[in-house]
Amino acid sequence: MPDPIPAVPFSIPGLSNRASAGSVGGASGRLAFDRVGRAGSFLLCFAGSRGGFGDFAIVPEYGTSPMARKARSREAALSRGITSKLLAIDLLAIEGRTMARVFITGSSTGLGLMAGQLLAGQGHRVVLHARNQARAADIRKALPRADDVVIGDISTLAGMHAVVEQANRLGRFDAVIHNAAAGYREQRIETADGLPHVFAVNTLAPYVLTALLERPDRLVYLGSGMHHGASAHLDDLAWNRRRWSGSQAYAESKLHDVMLAFAVARRWPGVRSNAVEPGWVATRMGGPGAPDDLDQGHRTQAWLAVGDDAAARVSGEYFYHLRRRAPNPSARDAALQDRLIEACARLSGVVLQG
Repeated sequence: MPDPIPAVPFSIPGLSNRASAGSVGGASGRLAFDRVGRAGSFLLCFAGSRGGFGDFAIVPEYGTSPMARKARSREAALSRGITSKLLAIDLLAIEGRTMARVFITGSSTGLGLMAGQLLAGQGHRVVLHARNQARAADIRKALPRADDVVIGDISTLAGMHAVVEQANRLGRFDAVIHNAAAGYREQRIETADGLPHVFAVNTLAPYVLTALLERPDRLVYLGSGMHHGASAHLDDLAWNRRRWSGSQAYAESKLHDVMLAFAVARRWPGVRSNAVEPGWVATRMGGPGAPDDLDQGHRTQAWLAVGDDAAARVSGEYFYHLRRRAPNPSARDAALQDRLIEACARLSGVVLQG
């Protein structure tokens, strides 16, 4: 067991901390902190020879600097033959900070659940969503700290309205993350409303929830890299004129989500509305061979939902791994956005105000 690391003063711009009772040893090591100042979430990276720990660095968990990225990479540290231990340290509000209330759709597994766990670990109040009671029970086991779980199948209009009713009963949210999605390998399945399942879950549900939930301060919509090669096909949203392609239907729906994010940003200037490309990551939807970094897949949407830094306080932007990225150009076509809004209103009977 290595000797305890002594109490070490350190500072981060805007944050004052003092390490106390600092002790690290093996895989179970931990470091306790006296916490004062602005809230945030930081990574503590220890690096040293095997069997002992030496220097450590503290970087913002959401940071995009080379140091932040390096600190997040266990594999990179281990490949250099050193021991690296990362601890997510929740520097929660001690004075003058109100944590956010966040609602995340489709959050029983995968990126939605991971985002919820990250936000709850930072002290935010999180409400998750499951399709049925069995999945809700799984959520409560995976994240007992969740404020609540909303239950409803958002593949149908009735289910969408049920989710809205439950969520609005819980009170207004500071942020909503539209994470729920049907996958790209799906065969054509028709919902009770006569719509393709992929379109209903991925396009129409975010529209209906956006229109009917009490308006939050921030909205985050999950896109996909597949949207870059898609066309909106607003003349055949129900796939009545084309031969079904699950991957194309998914790509179109993700383009619709980006268009919706930008349309809301334009129509609701008081709301920060953005879209996120999480990457092709190894979730149940992405599959085990997905090449992108799973650890990065949920961080951007959480950051956009609650982040205080100027980079997160924007609207009408598209992000990939904490950085802005150019979307499919058609997503920024205001006339096309308006046609999508009109089509969703016609199919759902729900009007987006503003």
